[in-house]
Amino acid sequence: MFKRLKMLYDEGRLSKKGLGNAVKKHWLTEDEYKLISGEDYPGEE
Repeated sequence: MFKRLKMLYDEGRLSKKGLGNAVKKHWLTEDEYKLISGEDYPGEE
């Protein structure tokens, strides 16, 4: 799942909000979110 989401993010087809949703669904870890986006996972807002 990580590779697929990273590819979508890099292509501009997935936003940081979309990455955050993937963390909430346990498709990504918070560390993987940071690897893809370059920013810490913001957590619950």
